[in-house]
Amino acid sequence: MKNSKATSLANVVGLLFLATNFALVAEAASVVCSPLQLVSCLPSFTSSAPPTPQCCSKLKEQEPCLCSYIKNPAFAKYINNPNAKKVLQVCQVPIPKCG
Repeated sequence: MKNSKATSLANVVGLLFLATNFALVAEAASVVCSPLQLVSCLPSFTSSAPPTPQCCSKLKEQEPCLCSYIKNPAFAKYINNPNAKKVLQVCQVPIPKCG
């Protein structure tokens, strides 16, 4: 149990560190792409916890940015995993088809 919490904490710290150094403006909309906005989704991305309303709201807001997150190896592991795909479906956010 301690290892699991430590690993989760390390993931959050890593995500926060990377997020502070990663901000893109989406071409399709005037959304500022910031993975930090998706921190409320991290428990759902890394476990079978259901997404919170805040998570769904942030996912919808950050939808134009998802392909840029998927293309970034630091974030792809969070967006490309089966739990994240379930979260996208529950939140009614289309799974992006990135080229």
